[in-house]
Amino acid sequence: MHPVSYTAQWMAAARALESQRADALYNDPYAKQLAEPKGFELIDHYDGSGILPFISIRTRYLDDAIKDLLADGTVKQVVLIAAGMDTRAFRLDWPDDVTVYEVDHGPLIEEKQRRLDALGAEPAVERRPVKADLTSTWLPDLEAAGFDRTQPTLWIAEALTFFLTDEQAAGLLQLLASASAPGSRLSFDILGKTLLRNPFNRRFLQKLADDGTPWIFGSDRPEEFVGANGWTVTDVKEPGQAGAGEGRWPYEVQPRDRKGASRLWLLRAELDDR
Repeated sequence: MHPVSYTAQWMAAARALESQRADALYNDPYAKQLAEPKGFELIDHYDGSGILPFISIRTRYLDDAIKDLLADGTVKQVVLIAAGMDTRAFRLDWPDDVTVYEVDHGPLIEEKQRRLDALGAEPAVERRPVKADLTSTWLPDLEAAGFDRTQPTLWIAEALTFFLTDEQAAGLLQLLASASAPGSRLSFDILGKTLLRNPFNRRFLQKLADDGTPWIFGSDRPEEFVGANGWTVTDVKEPGQAGAGEGRWPYEVQPRDRKGASRLWLLRAELDDR
């Protein structure tokens, strides 16, 4: 499989391990099977980086973002970009009138569906997988599946910006803004740029690069980055803060004004109305 597909299995393995905990932040009953054949091997390969607690915290943060932003009934369509082995359409409680679009490349979508069918999994929401090349023009594929750009949308981009250049990350946000109606929202995560330069992270980052999935993009000013590309940040958290895995992050949360700290950002934003 493509290296990014192996990354999807890695994320599934992390969700499977979290689901086994007595104090689990969520339960993903399908993750173990979706993690095969490489996911748990990659957990061992990247061990010691602190990535496992971050994946768990991020997953719960985005779960909560979906629940909170759908609560008022304004948003009826949710798009999971680079959905990978995500099973939110199966494991979350959804309003009856919402449609979830899962966008990723065709072979991964087909393999994921094969495994879910073998497990007898049934989605809890109207679910529409979208086979698309995210490195090319993909919005027409989304629209062909029924996406309506005149209706408010909640976009979820989990662990996606890491692999993009600065220009591609900015272009992604601009593209989503261009396809969004008033009232649309976005929730995603960004690496801190300092994290990518920290010598303590060099061994982990080199492993990712050697495996063909280098982490490239980061920003130490997430509000500015998001604001410059069509969106306004409504919530920004770091792992370990209240609402973002408080009590589960193994490191001290650094004051925001401390320079040189390695950071991971969890964000919610709304479409800029200017």
